[in-house]
Amino acid sequence: MASMMKEFTKGLWNELPPFRLVLGLCPVLAVTTTANNGLGMGAAVIFVLSLSNVIISLVRNIIPKKVRIVCFIAIAASLVVTVEMLMQAFAYPLYQQLGIFVPLIVVNCIILGRAEAFAAKNPPLLALADGLGMGIGFTLSLTFLGSLREIFGSGTWFGMSLFGPDFHPFTFMVQAPGAFVCLGLILAGMNFLNVWQAKRKGVELDPNFDAGCAGCAACKGLEKIVNQKKLERLEAAKG
Repeated sequence: MASMMKEFTKGLWNELPPFRLVLGLCPVLAVTTTANNGLGMGAAVIFVLSLSNVIISLVRNIIPKKVRIVCFIAIAASLVVTVEMLMQAFAYPLYQQLGIFVPLIVVNCIILGRAEAFAAKNPPLLALADGLGMGIGFTLSLTFLGSLREIFGSGTWFGMSLFGPDFHPFTFMVQAPGAFVCLGLILAGMNFLNVWQAKRKGVELDPNFDAGCAGCAACKGLEKIVNQKKLERLEAAKG
C-alpha cells in the first residue's frame, strides 16, 4: 500500500509531467486557452494513461522486446479511439474544441514514456497508481494553466464572467506567445519554491540537479546502463 501511494503521489508534485519532467508540452501549450479545455484534455489523458499502463503491465511478459514500442502504440491507439467515441457521444463541443490533439494522445510522450519506463517493468496495481498519479497531475497542470490564460485573457473562468462588461481582457494570454510566457513563469515559480523550501530545511540543492526530462528516473537509469556498457567495452579493449 505504501509503495502504491508513493507511485501515485509522485506525479502530483515531484514528477509533475509538464512542470517537472517537461513532458507533453504540445497539448499543454495548444489547448489551454480555457480551463474547460485543459480539464477535458486531462481527463482524456487520465483514461488512456491509466488503462494503457495496466494493460501493458499485464502483457509485459509476452510482448517481444523488438516490437514493444509498436505494441505500446497499438494499445494506446485503441484506447484513444474509445476516448474519441465517448467524447463525440457525450461531449461533442469539447471534442470540437480539442480537435486534432485528441488523436495525438497516441504519441504523447507521457503515454509512451510511462509505458516504457514504468508499466513494462512493474505489476498492474503499481502501474495503475503510476498512471492515475501522472494523469491527475497532468490534468491539474493543464487546468491551472488554462485558468490563468482564460481569466486574464478573456475575463472568464469555465465560461463564467468574473469582472463584468468593463473588463478589458489581456488577449495576449490566449494567443500562442501567451502560452509560452505562462509556462515559463510557472516553471520559474516552481524553481523558486524549490530553492526556498531547500533553504528553509537547511538542505543544499545539487548544482547538477535537473528537473527536466533528463532528470527523471528513467533517463538516469538509461544513462547508468550506457555508462556501464562503455566501461565494459573499455575493459575488453584493454584486455
